[in-house]
Amino acid sequence: MNNHKKILLLILAVSLQTSAQTPAHVEFATVESRNPSRTVALPAELAPFLQAVIEARVPGYIERVFVDRGSKVRRGQVLVELSAPEMKAQTAAAEATFHQAEADQSQAEAQAAGIESTFARLQEASKTPGAVAGNELVQLEKERDAAQSLVGSRKAATRAAEDRLRAAKELEGYLRVTAPFDGTITDRFVHPGILVESGGRTPLLKLQQIGHLRLTVPVPESYVGHVVHGTLVNFHVASQPGRTYSAKIARISNALDAQTRTMMVELDASNSDGSLAPGMYPTVDWPVSSAEPLLLVPATSVVSTTERTFVITVVNGHAHWVNVRKGAAFGDQVAIRGDIKPGQKVVKRASDELREGVPLS
Repeated sequence: MNNHKKILLLILAVSLQTSAQTPAHVEFATVESRNPSRTVALPAELAPFLQAVIEARVPGYIERVFVDRGSKVRRGQVLVELSAPEMKAQTAAAEATFHQAEADQSQAEAQAAGIESTFARLQEASKTPGAVAGNELVQLEKERDAAQSLVGSRKAATRAAEDRLRAAKELEGYLRVTAPFDGTITDRFVHPGILVESGGRTPLLKLQQIGHLRLTVPVPESYVGHVVHGTLVNFHVASQPGRTYSAKIARISNALDAQTRTMMVELDASNSDGSLAPGMYPTVDWPVSSAEPLLLVPATSVVSTTERTFVITVVNGHAHWVNVRKGAAFGDQVAIRGDIKPGQKVVKRASDELREGVPLS
């Protein structure tokens, strides 16, 4: 009985040894070295390229509103007209003061010209001895200097009056509220008859430039190294399924948000057909590429256990486990780092059941 057991154990040992030495048939893949690229889906937000809440610069009553929500306007176009009678009265008073100052200046200049002419004749006559008393010539010279000083004073008064008139007219011009840029009126807050105050207490209209939009993308920290000015990026919106839009990277903040660890990047998006709108939340196909070559293997070649992550290479015809660090995925391939070189062969469909030292074919 004991001999029978020994024979069975010997047969089993021989069978196991033969099985262990039988090469495992596996498929190999080659470790590639290249600069892969891929896209990741990032959330974004569309905003107007320019926007402003139109306010009154001077207080007054709303006389007329020439636009409404949805109106297309051009820069300099009159949007709202205010009424302020007291302001027109101030302008009229400033204009009257200016005209009076001009009249006073003209009178002073005429007097100065007369005194100058008399002084010139008296000075010519003084060349004849005894014809003109010396103190008379001195007195007339003093009068000439005084007249010239008065002319200078009148000119200064005229310039001051002109400045006050110009300021009054500019203030009166603020009664006509104009568009600061081309765009679309997206909101209206007032109607005729309303009293508005200056300083932003009563907004009049909201103006946005929506033919040209800003696409703002919060780019995660791991992708900020791939942001390049001028790159065209595709994006999609839920309201236009199946349609692909494009925008160009235009502005990079170059700073990370401390809470979200993202960098705000702005892209310029054209909206000539009006199919996009500020406030939409598009999905951006953000391009990600490697700045330096990466080692790539099939995703099935990387084995992860609770203890280690590895790939299986072949050394002298036997399986050899190589520890690696797993990186980003690029399609059906994955980037790895470890003691491995481009061109090496790795098992394409690896598992931890393929033990170290097993013969491979």
